Amino acid sequence: MSRRPAPHLIPLLRRRHLHRSVHLPYTSVPIPPDAIPSTSIPSSPSPPPLHPAPWPPSNSPTSSPLPPFTASHLRAAVSSLAASLLALPHPDPDPVPALHAHSFPTLLAVSPLASLELLSLLRPKPFLGLAVFSFRRTLLPPPTLPEFALAISLAGRARDPTAAANIFTDASSAYCPDLALYNALMSAYMHSGLVNRCIEAFHELQGDPRCGPPNADSYNILIALFGRSLLVDHMEATLQSLDASGQPRTVGTYNAIIAGYLTAWMWDRMEAVFHEMMSGQVNPDTTTYLLMLRGYAHAGKIYKMEQAYERAREHVRKVDVVHIRAMLWAYCNFAHVDRIQKIEELLQKLRPEDYRPWLNVLLIRVYAKEGLVEGMERRISEALERHTTVTTMQVMQSIITSYFQCDAVDRLAHFVRQAEEAGWKLCRSLYHCKMVMYGKHQRLAEMHGVLDEMEYFRFDRTKKTFWIMHKAYMSCGRKTEADTILGMMWKHGFGSPSDVFVK
Repeated sequence: MSRRPAPHLIPLLRRRHLHRSVHLPYTSVPIPPDAIPSTSIPSSPSPPPLHPAPWPPSNSPTSSPLPPFTASHLRAAVSSLAASLLALPHPDPDPVPALHAHSFPTLLAVSPLASLELLSLLRPKPFLGLAVFSFRRTLLPPPTLPEFALAISLAGRARDPTAAANIFTDASSAYCPDLALYNALMSAYMHSGLVNRCIEAFHELQGDPRCGPPNADSYNILIALFGRSLLVDHMEATLQSLDASGQPRTVGTYNAIIAGYLTAWMWDRMEAVFHEMMSGQVNPDTTTYLLMLRGYAHAGKIYKMEQAYERAREHVRKVDVVHIRAMLWAYCNFAHVDRIQKIEELLQKLRPEDYRPWLNVLLIRVYAKEGLVEGMERRISEALERHTTVTTMQVMQSIITSYFQCDAVDRLAHFVRQAEEAGWKLCRSLYHCKMVMYGKHQRLAEMHGVLDEMEYFRFDRTKKTFWIMHKAYMSCGRKTEADTILGMMWKHGFGSPSDVFVK
């Protein structure tokens, strides 16, 4: 990541090609599991969900507010239609039968706002929303400019910049484009990581006398784009250009900057922007606190993470699963007072479908480190039931250490059999630990049986292997067998074990 002094954005925007490649995929630096890039960047402009009567007026000059009774019934009909569409089982369903079954053409004839609300409710399935908009364009009256803007937003969510550009072209041919339409196109390019095309759209917006100058949302989209792409210098330059334009910073501005620093793992700057926001005229929202929660979680600042969690809960009763998993990751990776209790409390908020293999492996390791064998084994059983494969040596060694410290040789032997059958990462330490514990309990026949297991899984006998056996025989007073082991060590070229010490 470049750390040159950031130039002013105006000259930067005049350069059509920021990089050699036009397409810059939406990627970020390697971060802990499930710490996905922020979804809190300013979303593309779109009408909000419908509010209680009266029905919100349309931007169309020919429309008028609906009577409360009509608005209430129309809202209910649109909600029922959206629920039916979202429940369609096929991954790429045809929405036309459901649209006809729920009399969508009739609803549209009552008010064009029915289409706006329906498209807004289909945001969770943007491809479905685009299919609905395609059918909508065959009906009268023609789609309004806000409908086109919302369709561009859906195309952005579907990561289909070509569709977004085509819809923008059609809207510009039918209407005089406005600021919201340009912002929707920029947002679509941002979601696809198309840096140059997003800047070109911004440049066209600046030069279009029909729309007026870019607003704060326009700059926020650029800030979010640069932050996602790890172009921190350009992100900061865009913020300077926003300030120079006279447009006030919004909560979306601060959220986009914080998200950019979070993606770049620049915790100090992230926190500095948050403090600046707190001391200014812009109040943080739920998104702000959730961003700070994730940032503090990745940085290992557990106390501040917990503060952000409580503040987020003040705004919304339930924190989403993504951020709960981020907190669990932090508790598993950083020692903290009562972390097991806090982990258990957070786990109760997860549903069975929220299971993630990486989180289960982390939980196995943290319970093992805390010496909580029962909790560790519960997580091991869950991993085996869900066919999760552990491939990390550190996790396996933590399990071994936990069993060894508890002197639970039979439980260790059972675990080894399970790990062998499930294809988990095996290591020589597993078998050496079994031998040591069998020797400690003078179960010499079972100790010898471990040699066969090692041979089956192609683990060669090392000097430590023979030394474990030698020490076990000596502890039982069976010097003859111990001397035999010494002879075997000489035979295999390991020499005398006098310089080896095994705990």
